[in-house]
Amino acid sequence: MRKFLPLDHEVPMLRDIAVLALDGGHAFELGVFCEVFGTDRTDDGLPGYDFAVVSATGPGTVRTRHGFGVEALYGLERLESADLIGVPAADPGVRHPEELFAALRAAAARGARVLSICTGAFLLGEAGLLDGRRCTTHWRYTEELARRHPRARVESDVLYVDEDPVITGAGTAAGIDACLHLVRKEQGSAVAGDIARRMVTSPHRDGGQAQYVKRPEGRVGHRQSNGDSLTPLLAWLEGRLHTELTVDQMARRAHMSPRTFARRFRQEVGASPLQWLTGQRVLLAQHLLETTDEPVTAVAQRSGFGTADTLRHHFTRRLGTTPHAYRRAFRGPGAAG
Repeated sequence: MRKFLPLDHEVPMLRDIAVLALDGGHAFELGVFCEVFGTDRTDDGLPGYDFAVVSATGPGTVRTRHGFGVEALYGLERLESADLIGVPAADPGVRHPEELFAALRAAAARGARVLSICTGAFLLGEAGLLDGRRCTTHWRYTEELARRHPRARVESDVLYVDEDPVITGAGTAAGIDACLHLVRKEQGSAVAGDIARRMVTSPHRDGGQAQYVKRPEGRVGHRQSNGDSLTPLLAWLEGRLHTELTVDQMARRAHMSPRTFARRFRQEVGASPLQWLTGQRVLLAQHLLETTDEPVTAVAQRSGFGTADTLRHHFTRRLGTTPHAYRRAFRGPGAAG
């Protein structure tokens, strides 16, 4: 058992993590859970997790699709105490024991979260956990998932879907997004950001899977000679979130017409320029609410929303809570308003 460091605020339970090692499973997706939750970072002041790898057939070696095995120290009984159960990608055609599906249903029924990555969503579908819920999987398999589980509401153009207590991630890297989203949701953006920095990855990506779907040759015109990526522009924008920014200004910075820029931005980022900008400003506001005592009016100005009312509108729409309630949750009842 790992030690648990006290936090400055009380957080919902996210300590006991059990991850399934599936027969013929994908090692990278299993590794995502191991990296986010199975690495002890308590010496850096981050929360610790009681982490376990579980096999549906009991303790022993589980064969991966890559020609090597993973040693699971626990059987399905380990799921009975888990706050979070991780379901990595696996071959959708592999049959799993009914005992596994029953254990997943029982866990979700008692309030445990279940998080799948990529084709792990098919296993949740077999367990009946996707019925009536929004969900996703890798873009190559969304149609198949919808065909097999017609009661599921499959979304093909998202990186992950949070339908508590069931969370589904899209492809490989989207599993990182989903895990960090859950950490941010339960333990704050500072914790998620520190873990992301240790992993040398972004704490949050905007957009959906459309930016990664292979397009037929000739669908998109030749790239501009001044660079194939909008990454430099995004970095420039992130440093100016507090200022007024328009699509015309962004387009001029990218040396494109507004119409071409808007199309290119959606193709590369998976969201419109203003959608992306709003998302980044909300993230900045979250950080300021968690780490400073500045009044909400000042947070609104520093994050580019201008007024507290505008901040409240976008904050509530994106996160389902107000800036004041968010600050109380993460800084305690004595935090400044």
